Amino acid sequence: MNPSNEPSFRDSVDMMFNRAVALMDLPPGLEEKIRVCNATYTVRFGVRLRGKIQTFTGYRSVHSEHMEPVKGGIRYSMAVNQNEVEALAALMTYKCALVEAPFGGSKGGLCIDPREYDDHELELITRRFAYELIKRDMINPAQNVPAPDMGTGEREMAWIADQYKRMNTTDINGVACVTGKPTNAGGIQGRTEATGRGVQYALRAFFRDDQGKKKAGLDGKLDGKRVIVQGLGNVGYHAAKFLSQEDGCKVVGIIERDGALHDESGLDVDAVYQWIAKHGTITGYPSANCEADGAKLLEGECDILIPAALEGVINLSNAERVQAPLIIEAANGPVTAGADDILRKKGTVIIPDMYANAGGVTVSYFEWVKNLSHIRFGRMQRRQEEARHQLVVDELERLSSDSGIGWQLSPNFKEQYLRGAGELELVRSGLDDTMSTAYDSMAAVWHGRDDVDDLRTAAYLVSIDKVAASYRAKGL
Repeated sequence: MNPSNEPSFRDSVDMMFNRAVALMDLPPGLEEKIRVCNATYTVRFGVRLRGKIQTFTGYRSVHSEHMEPVKGGIRYSMAVNQNEVEALAALMTYKCALVEAPFGGSKGGLCIDPREYDDHELELITRRFAYELIKRDMINPAQNVPAPDMGTGEREMAWIADQYKRMNTTDINGVACVTGKPTNAGGIQGRTEATGRGVQYALRAFFRDDQGKKKAGLDGKLDGKRVIVQGLGNVGYHAAKFLSQEDGCKVVGIIERDGALHDESGLDVDAVYQWIAKHGTITGYPSANCEADGAKLLEGECDILIPAALEGVINLSNAERVQAPLIIEAANGPVTAGADDILRKKGTVIIPDMYANAGGVTVSYFEWVKNLSHIRFGRMQRRQEEARHQLVVDELERLSSDSGIGWQLSPNFKEQYLRGAGELELVRSGLDDTMSTAYDSMAAVWHGRDDVDDLRTAAYLVSIDKVAASYRAKGL
């Protein structure tokens, strides 16, 4: 448990906002306008289940409409409350500004444990929640676009999109009312992996920054770096998988709610993920040491710590003992404001959540654009691109033959060069570019200002400045 003097998640976001605006020259009125949450709608609705009416409480919070539509996930959890939803909506505002996704910030939540209901019951609940939000324009492709979050996924988004279409039968852009849909229901390739893939691209950007690495006491590339991941859900799994399979990282620890696995020679991420999917627990996994007190591994020796599940897992009670020189916040708010102070004083470098987990909203933006354009990415240009590449290859091979040199292009080169970019490749390219550009904008502030000693403050400064510019351009 967090110590009693620990600030709440909402307080943490406010404290970090205050720390940044103290370094800015904003008019007090504009500062307050950016800080406050514009509106929060609370809905209580009934659904007849198991022979009786059950009442559920849900929220949809809109933090900032400096750009529209506003964007943010819907989570299903018993821990959902108004303060948490408003804090997450604020983070969405700053996150979208940082990665230049043209959205305001929003967030939604339903106070429910989805594990207590079967699929049919969850569909009834989701559709009724969606109905309550849609009829008040809290779900609308031009005004408010939700996405999956903790406890929700593709399935729930497909139900919400269908509910919107039923209620707005003539809206040609109706499928854009929500992102994170299955690919056969208007979704986009690469969305499921997007947040984990974004974590990978964020780390690649950091390891290209020699000054940043020096501040963290690290050197070289990602290859061989020892990683501990907390939470092997969608985000943690994809981040760990890509880092180990594509960048040569060694995942030496995986922490789950019922324990942790540790192996200095490196864990097989796919094998662990499949074990959990089959057995519902990390316990009993045969190929690594299993520790009952998983939280202890947060303090384990490693190069990179990736908290990818819950808020507040690194707090006043354990921050002093965290050994990782680099922490990347794949979850929202895994490091509390109090722990952040302790870690900064120790010299730990933290890649903040508003940047590190922005892969989800970035690819959501691509999905929204795809839905509004009514055509998948790559459909128009892929074959033309391949035909032009084929011309080059044919000409090179003709020159070799005519001159009698006799050299040949390697089959691997030909295969890769001749394959035009499809939707998945274009999505990954766009995400990589987004994460790289956003990191550079943060790093410029981090390294360029004497009064900024951490990436989180740099991220807030960049994003708040962009939100302020939007409000000024509107004449507010």
